[in-house]
Amino acid sequence: MPNSPRLPLALGGLVLVALVASGVAPHDRATWLLEVAPVLIALPVMAATWRRFPLTPLLYVLVALHALVLILGGTYTYARVPLGFWLQDLLHLGRNPYDKIGHFMQGLVPALVAREILLRGGYVARAHARMAGFLGVCVAMAVSAFYELVEWWVALALGMGAQDFLGTQGDPWDTQSDMFFALIGATVAMLAFARWQDRQIRALEHAG
Repeated sequence: MPNSPRLPLALGGLVLVALVASGVAPHDRATWLLEVAPVLIALPVMAATWRRFPLTPLLYVLVALHALVLILGGTYTYARVPLGFWLQDLLHLGRNPYDKIGHFMQGLVPALVAREILLRGGYVARAHARMAGFLGVCVAMAVSAFYELVEWWVALALGMGAQDFLGTQGDPWDTQSDMFFALIGATVAMLAFARWQDRQIRALEHAG
């Protein structure tokens, strides 16, 4: 059933286990806390709102995947994630690209979350679903821009102690490329998942 608690409970348990395991001995405790902060916020919010506003199964899966990406990045710091080194060697890159996966997810997931809220909440009529998609992309880019501001504020507050959190790896265009990957993620969300999300929204409303 689309509104069954089994999937969110299973995914929530998986994310919680990964979060606890990652917090045992992260590379840098302060950086870990900064990186997993969105997970620490999202988990209780989603648990508190599940009965009143359950999400589509697609969105639960993608939110959990995004959380795991953040947790892995926090465990090693983004510049040291082993998967990133493997991609760096495979693609012959000059730096560990794992942070770009994080920013891709930062565009993809918030865009679909915003789209689902806009459509199901009646803020955008179903007849204008494309507008909901456009606004979802705008929300994702706003989230990306705000995150870059947070990185700036952390850098001002901590100085060199924020290097692992920033993860620029000497790239002067890191901020711009981060936002570009978020834009790619948000665009993929609308092109690849919008119709799938629509079907699950209809099934969820029918079941409810």
